Amino acid sequence: MSDPKFLEKLEDYNKRLQKLYECGGKDKIEKQHSNGKLTARERIEYLVDEGSFEEVDIFVKHRSTNFDLDKKQFPYDGVVTGFGKVNGKKIAIFSQDFTVQGGSLGEMHAKKIIKIQDLAMKYGMPIVGINDSGGARIQEGVDALYGYGGIFYRNTLASGVIPQITVISGPCAGGAVYSPAITDFTIMVDKTSQMFITGPKVIKSVTNEDVDGESLGGASVHNSKSGVAHLKASDDKQAMEYVKKLLSYIPSNNLETVPDDDGDFSFEIDKKIYDIVSPDPKKAYDIKELIGLIFDEGTFFEIQPDYAKNIVVGFARISGKSVGIIANQPKQLAGSLDINASDKASRFIRFCDAFNIPIITFVDTPGYLPGVGQEHDGIIRHGAKLLFAYSESTVPKVTVIIRKAYGGAYIAMASQHLGSDFVFAWPTAEIAVMGPDGAANIIFAKDIENSKEPETTRKEKIEEYKKQFANPYEAAAKGYIEDVIDPAATRAKIAMALDVSKNKAEPRPAKKHGNIPL
Repeated sequence: MSDPKFLEKLEDYNKRLQKLYECGGKDKIEKQHSNGKLTARERIEYLVDEGSFEEVDIFVKHRSTNFDLDKKQFPYDGVVTGFGKVNGKKIAIFSQDFTVQGGSLGEMHAKKIIKIQDLAMKYGMPIVGINDSGGARIQEGVDALYGYGGIFYRNTLASGVIPQITVISGPCAGGAVYSPAITDFTIMVDKTSQMFITGPKVIKSVTNEDVDGESLGGASVHNSKSGVAHLKASDDKQAMEYVKKLLSYIPSNNLETVPDDDGDFSFEIDKKIYDIVSPDPKKAYDIKELIGLIFDEGTFFEIQPDYAKNIVVGFARISGKSVGIIANQPKQLAGSLDINASDKASRFIRFCDAFNIPIITFVDTPGYLPGVGQEHDGIIRHGAKLLFAYSESTVPKVTVIIRKAYGGAYIAMASQHLGSDFVFAWPTAEIAVMGPDGAANIIFAKDIENSKEPETTRKEKIEEYKKQFANPYEAAAKGYIEDVIDPAATRAKIAMALDVSKNKAEPRPAKKHGNIPL
């Protein structure tokens, strides 16, 4: 028979634990549910494999005595931390609990997050942060600011070492927004999450602008206008599904590669690929149709689908191998590169490079977007990020030129000149300093001006230029592309290139780090 004193201690332990599992209380849990939100623990349960979550620091308490806080109890100080598995992959997790003092961040709350960040780095595993917080616990003063600073610092140290994914499931304001901004991917839940530096009331008092929280910093705003967020979920459950999907395409850390999945090892492509792209460079098509045909069926997972739609980025698999895709989108701005597209692609390239994910680039662009606004807002600086990101990356890079590849944009979109390992071109490709119309007007200006029939001469000279330069064969003749290929061979060529370059080793000069034009 067990010792009565032992049973007494065990009973006390179970009571303490049960009290903690009650979160902020039944009423607050019901309110959370009525607002369409899961609790912090429910989100974790939905994310991880059943029975795999191991919590740490559940008995942590705050230490503040300011404003009578010593008379208040905040279970696990408002944040659940621990480890779990997602489809067998080990991850670290923290999940802020809005039912406990509004999920506010104080000294011990922050220390729990910092501890799980440190352990994730030590163990080489991705970290998932689920934010649902009213912000800094004002009563704790500078201790709360210390906490945020410590989290930001570790976000930065972990960048490029372990994947960092943030889910915004509720409010996230003030300094709290900078941690998600440093992480690799931010998923926001529609209608229940907001992110902003200063809220509507402050903006009203300072600038006299009237705006509500959703219009200022809701999921739609940050997914389509600011580019702060990468994915918009309809609810907490879909947000967790996005996390699961992301984790399936990325490794646990920068020393590992993504395990191959069960893929399609045939290289046949549906013949409708011939019907998608018109040789007329002025006719638009959807690049996603090509991506869907070329990669393993149903594996394309687009990132930031609502932002800078003139460029498409995302993950896919080919013969089971995880790859990152960057592609011009002719349906939007004719596939031209602008400030936002350059930023979007550059950040995605750098993520793939940091985590050993090969990069596949599809090119169909007339160039950088012209305009006074673009120039004054820094298209030179932003466009240079794309050049920098491709040049800096050392993972296998395969480029396919579909149609237009003009001027600086041809160079910027993973040309051989920036270190792409294999560059293939379709017969429809046009590789030139500029489009035939503009080039003919410059090169043959005198011929056109002196002609008795200027318009006829201009058309003739355009055709002359097209025959000589607006094709892939001039570049192929000089070795600037590896091959001109049948569109139906695209899948096979990409798979071959990835197989050849899988053990690629490309040293770089010793330096602390480069200075990307931010």
